[in-house]
Amino acid sequence: MKILIVGGGNMGLTYARSFVRAHITSRLDLRLLARSPQRVAALAAHELGTVSGDPAQCVPGADIIILAVKPQDSPALFEAMRGLVQPHQVVLSIMAGVRIATLRDALRTPKVIRAMPNLPAQIGMGMTAFTSTDEVTRAELVQVQNLLSTTGKTVYVEEESAIDAATAISGSGPAYVYYCMDALMTAATQMGFTPAEAELLVSQTFRGAVELYSQSGLSCTDWIAKVASKGGTTEAAMHAFGAGQVREGLVAGAAAARDRAEELGK
Repeated sequence: MKILIVGGGNMGLTYARSFVRAHITSRLDLRLLARSPQRVAALAAHELGTVSGDPAQCVPGADIIILAVKPQDSPALFEAMRGLVQPHQVVLSIMAGVRIATLRDALRTPKVIRAMPNLPAQIGMGMTAFTSTDEVTRAELVQVQNLLSTTGKTVYVEEESAIDAATAISGSGPAYVYYCMDALMTAATQMGFTPAEAELLVSQTFRGAVELYSQSGLSCTDWIAKVASKGGTTEAAMHAFGAGQVREGLVAGAAAARDRAEELGK
């Protein structure tokens, strides 16, 4: 399977490393396309595959073309690739907010997959939602899912609108976690812990809580009930969270992220 990754930023490199490490493809069958000579040289130093600055040299021979550039760079990318993409090739885009209809029209190709990965993909712990046009075959979908799964978990969604929702939940989600962690670190330092101690207390608590949840069949509500004994310290915190509408604020924040994703797509 010959793969072309367009863009050599964090996600482009993440995919290249993951594909080679998982033996999904070989360095001989992997190509990367970069915009500037400087970036071409920098990518070549990683020795992950053949690096080019000319779309005409690498687009026609690819089975799967992965678009991993910033959304604001898409017009220039479409102009450079127009006429080179063939109907049998599968185009996988991870450009946030760029809709399938836009990709189909700009590249004049029927086989389009749109995916939304998140930052933990860089360490193989990512969450990626993806959808596709009807022209993509089941075999091709399996191939792409295998590619995406090298960076973590995946979920296929039938409707493209669910990609905007996934952007709000898993795409932006790591920032929500860091927001909560930062708040607890602030609380810890105000209670007298050093910043290093606060970081250790909070990071290990989050890590342990997520692992405990993952290894059990219990819901978050079940685990809260296990930790929060009646009249105890956790119950006091839960009451304070309720009074401050922390839960409602997080739900509203996710909804705002989804709405913004929809706006960007327009």
